[in-house]
Amino acid sequence: MTTEARYDIVAIGNAIVDVISQASDDFLDEEQLVKGSMALIDATRAQELYRDMGPAREISGGSGANTLAGASTLGRQCALIAQVADDQLGEVFAHDIRATGIDFDVPPLGKEPPTARCLIFVTPDAQRTMNTFLGASQFLPPAAVDADLIASGAILYLEGYLWDAAEPKAAMALGIEIAKENDRMVAFTLSDTFCVERHRAEFVGLIDDGKIDILFANETEIMMLAETGDFDAAVAETAAKVETLVVTRSEKGAIAVRDGKTYAVAAEPVGHIVDTTGAGDLFAAGFLSGYVEQRPMEECLTIGAIAAAEVISHFGARPEADLGELVKARFG
Repeated sequence: MTTEARYDIVAIGNAIVDVISQASDDFLDEEQLVKGSMALIDATRAQELYRDMGPAREISGGSGANTLAGASTLGRQCALIAQVADDQLGEVFAHDIRATGIDFDVPPLGKEPPTARCLIFVTPDAQRTMNTFLGASQFLPPAAVDADLIASGAILYLEGYLWDAAEPKAAMALGIEIAKENDRMVAFTLSDTFCVERHRAEFVGLIDDGKIDILFANETEIMMLAETGDFDAAVAETAAKVETLVVTRSEKGAIAVRDGKTYAVAAEPVGHIVDTTGAGDLFAAGFLSGYVEQRPMEECLTIGAIAAAEVISHFGARPEADLGELVKARFG
């Protein structure tokens, strides 16, 4: 790297407040919601679902922000570039992210569009069905990308969820350009199968052009990206194009491929799975935390698995336990 990094991770992501409620499978059917999926909704649909959902908890979320929250708990220095509105949920999000020790200095927009929210329905089997109104998040402008901030981060972390709207897409493209000019690593998460379905050609273009150093995916996303039903073939094809490929496989654990070598770990045991929201986000937090400490790949994967196991043991996508202590208990 050209200069010593001030931050371990700088992320460009959605600023979202999660509204989480328990729901039955019948409720999902009545609302015509696809179990386990993430769908983008408009303001009207957001109001309808909020009206119909049961008692709910409001917890700050957003994929990249969740990852930073986990990384911060693990002792990493982090900063976030994201957009909120000048409203109550915007204040909630800004307070929560700063309270975890993460620098967040992007000024809010006006009152409209409002701060993004994700209405999450958790069924008895702990599956989460997410319905996201992106609101102010989709108006994150390239002007919000602080070149000095990007240059001061060892890793720039980007979420595929932001790729739908023109302004955040341009902001992320600018972030990649600045990171590369300053010899910084770029990590990218595919986020969801719907993101791959909608933006596959652009994601492949980023990878083929050498813009992505660390790629995160789950097994369904990686096969969709490679347009094959053969998991091993999808991994081999993609791993040849990035420095490090990380693929999570739920109860089957996770793998990383680096320099042609594959590393694998089992999933961490969980006494009772409550809510799978944020599992991938926290896995990335753990992996990247180990990565910036230059730990072996197996340890990076294990720290990711520890963080993911913690977050699925309770409601919400932010850690509640001290992840650093959990890792210390494992590795000393």
